[in-house]
Amino acid sequence: MEFIMQNLAGKVAFVTGGSRGIGAAIAKRLAREGAKVAFSYVSTPDRARDVAGEIEAAGGVALAIKADNRKAQEIETAINEVAAKFGKIDILVNNAGIIEMGPVGELSIEQFDRTVDVNVRAVFVATKAVLAHMPDGGRIITTGSNLAHQVPWPGLSLYALSKSALIGFTRGAARDLGPRKITVNVVHPGPTETDMNPAEGDIADAARSVMAIPDYSDANDTAGLVAWLAGPEAKVVTGSEFTVDSGMNA
Repeated sequence: MEFIMQNLAGKVAFVTGGSRGIGAAIAKRLAREGAKVAFSYVSTPDRARDVAGEIEAAGGVALAIKADNRKAQEIETAINEVAAKFGKIDILVNNAGIIEMGPVGELSIEQFDRTVDVNVRAVFVATKAVLAHMPDGGRIITTGSNLAHQVPWPGLSLYALSKSALIGFTRGAARDLGPRKITVNVVHPGPTETDMNPAEGDIADAARSVMAIPDYSDANDTAGLVAWLAGPEAKVVTGSEFTVDSGMNA
């Protein structure tokens, strides 16, 4: 891990769900660009230590905090802890998410509540909580999904519902926070090489068959876009969506 860019020098970032997959890639990329990075995790303490250790070994500053995105108080406490340690939070990345799959008729109310709590409610809670600690000109970036716009297979209705909700929230929050020059955007990854969705998994060939470029994304592809949105060149980009899906939705 090399520190080759310093677009975010002096900034403080908080990434939810930053111990693995896309969240870990985002945490490490923001650190590469000079930000002090805090991130939350729930059930992967070893991976959280690895991510923090990699950032610190390269000369960066990292803080891993255990916080369950289903519990509003834990999100709020984590954000307050980051702000108390670093004095502010310039960048919030709402990345934590879960997927519950199944036909509409077979999904339970418990699955609905769990999905909405993590994928939607927690985004609202974190965004609301961070505003007391975010200077004018801050950045709020949320990880959505290309399935918010197009659902090519059955069994994804609940996940698509939760990710679609983030679009409306992003646009509304961008209007609310514009006077403070705080930008609010959503990034929609498509199939990405992670533990949850390996490039050689059971559905990988089906996914590649509907891509314009038949390759899974690397988590760093999304992380690079998030870093740009967090940086100075994106200061007037707000209320917008960005899709990183190899042209799956083209």
